[in-house]
Amino acid sequence: MTFESLGLDEALVSALRAAQYEHPTDVQARAIPAALAGKDLRVCSNTGSGKTAAFVLPALMKVLAARQDPTQKPQRNVVRGPRILVLVPTRELAMQVAKAASNYGRNVPFLAVTSVVGGVPYPAQLKALRSPLDILIATPGRLIDHLGSGKAILDNVEMLVLDEADRMLDMGFIEDIEHIAASLPQNRQTLMASATFDGQVGQLAMRLQNKDVERIEITGHTAKHENISQELMWADDLDHKHQLLDHLLTDRDVDQAVVFTSTQIDADRLADRLYEMGHAAAALHGGMPQGRRNRVLQGLRSRQLRILVATDVAARGIDVPTISHVINYGLPLKAEDYVHRIGRTGRAGRSGRAVTLAERRDVPMIRRIQHYTTQPIPVATVQGLEPSRPAPDTVQRPPRAGAPRGKTGGFSRGNDFGHRGAPRNDRGFNDRFAGGERRPPMDRAPFERHDRPAFPRADRPEFQHQERPAFQRGERPDYQRQDRPDYQRNDGPGFIRADRPAGHAPARPAHAPGKFASSKPRFASSGANAGKRPRKAV
Repeated sequence: MTFESLGLDEALVSALRAAQYEHPTDVQARAIPAALAGKDLRVCSNTGSGKTAAFVLPALMKVLAARQDPTQKPQRNVVRGPRILVLVPTRELAMQVAKAASNYGRNVPFLAVTSVVGGVPYPAQLKALRSPLDILIATPGRLIDHLGSGKAILDNVEMLVLDEADRMLDMGFIEDIEHIAASLPQNRQTLMASATFDGQVGQLAMRLQNKDVERIEITGHTAKHENISQELMWADDLDHKHQLLDHLLTDRDVDQAVVFTSTQIDADRLADRLYEMGHAAAALHGGMPQGRRNRVLQGLRSRQLRILVATDVAARGIDVPTISHVINYGLPLKAEDYVHRIGRTGRAGRSGRAVTLAERRDVPMIRRIQHYTTQPIPVATVQGLEPSRPAPDTVQRPPRAGAPRGKTGGFSRGNDFGHRGAPRNDRGFNDRFAGGERRPPMDRAPFERHDRPAFPRADRPEFQHQERPAFQRGERPDYQRQDRPDYQRNDGPGFIRADRPAGHAPARPAHAPGKFASSKPRFASSGANAGKRPRKAV
């Protein structure tokens, strides 16, 4: 199958041929004809399968349909606002989609593609929104700001694309997406790409899309990445982990590598450590300004950077074919992010290597990842850097017969899910005994309590409460105060309290003011200033 057989225009086919794309992928072969027919789509596919081109190419076909003559300079239909709206969760993914639209539409006359994301000054975005626009790629938060100010006009949107819809819902954009969708025409076409359409993602899809929806599911998260070799290396402590990381990065097979961390602080510290060791490394995380993030990504694409230390913000949206290694220095917070992390390598038909460095505390997350992917991660070691203790068992075992739930295999009590949400191997209590069926009795014999002799108590006399007389307080003489001379206090030179008559306050000398006396001159109580307070100096 070729792109010509999918019904694409010659301008798009020539651009794909220049980008060395000869044959469409499975998701492109199924999604492009359905999108050109005007159907709403729900696309489930793994990373690196070509989802971006699956909705960018139909969007460009709508732009070409709006031109009267694609081969010559057309009389453009001046339309306020974009024809295509693409919503993405992160800025890096917005840059990737904008770059793909510009590359695939290089032969489309007067194509205008603009991205509106956070962290970028408003004046440049306002100028782009005022000009004629074909495709708008935006993050929900910044687009809501422009909608509130009236600068973004979405009355003429013909196609709405939600890329990585599950990620946007995880980031709390569900209300923003519904608010944006309420500003769009009702007769629009809606395309959604997500790793799953269960739960809130499925409910959102039902509210945004029409009833005539075509679902395309090529491969899920359980698919094996044949071109990516996965390894798990156990580390005793942080120093051991650093030794393993240094050994991996000094390998000659490393072309470019992405090292994922769990926090932004770890990304900055590890990038500084690698830079001081002589590696061309830089950090990338959500706490950096957008201009700096753009420069880091540009340095990675131009091969000026060899190692990128990033958080999960780079797990989606980075498409660099020269990335040969992905190293999980810190494990992700969600098991599905592991699949997106290792998907940064092995792109464009190349082979890649994904290595996970884990400690003993990471055993629960390793179990969740293996349960999510339904695939065990092979354990590997480095000669000379073997762990001091044997590798822990990360296989989820079923509970033993007769063992109480919650005590074996990490299963929890009271629901149908095991440790940290892992489902049990057998059916839950509610499924087995639904419909009023009573729970069968246990196989073991009932507990029998044997009679035991009473503890012999030695004979002893009963406790006798002795009465004792009340406390008698003896008589004591009154306190006799000894006669002593009057206390004489020295109030200053020449003033003895004993020498002054009672009721008479001694006059203080002018050179020794009292503790609370003011040294400022007092005003007379008569004349022009009588009864007035002195004015303060300005």
